Amino acid sequence: MQLDNDFELIEKFVSGDESAFNILARKYQKKIYWHARQMLGDHLDADEVTQEVLIVMYNKLKTFGFKSSLYTWIYKIVTTRSLNQIKRKKLKRLISFENTDEKNLTSSHDIVRDIANKEKLEKVNKALNTLPPKQRQIFVLRNFDQLSYEEISEITGKSVGGLKANYFHALKKIVELVDEKE
Repeated sequence: MQLDNDFELIEKFVSGDESAFNILARKYQKKIYWHARQMLGDHLDADEVTQEVLIVMYNKLKTFGFKSSLYTWIYKIVTTRSLNQIKRKKLKRLISFENTDEKNLTSSHDIVRDIANKEKLEKVNKALNTLPPKQRQIFVLRNFDQLSYEEISEITGKSVGGLKANYFHALKKIVELVDEKE
């Protein structure tokens, strides 16, 4: 029997029922992947972050304090892991001895190919990759994950006013970049 209530599933998992974790993992895996994908702009990086998040969930779910929804807790982990991945890639580029431009090596074509408005999405993804990580995070949470400012505030720990300002700047930059390329 599959339970829809996350808290009941968490309690079952904490009590030793491994199948409860499997249900939670299946329920959230796609959301985790797509949030990471929007943050990182790369399939392989998003896949790696998804695996990391599932491992963290498995190891830390027993300490989940029920102070927020499971969804909020997971998104905090995905966001943190995605930002860490961005930092790792920047550091790797800085210490790399080769003059390889990783931006030319990564491609958003692998999954986006099936999406009807591929060209526009690619432009938006390229524009997203130029944003500072915090602005990108707010833009992704607001537009792709369709979260309210209050939910984003709960995830990030930032004020609603600050989030609105960051979102406005991110949106302005993306619109400028997308319009510039057309």
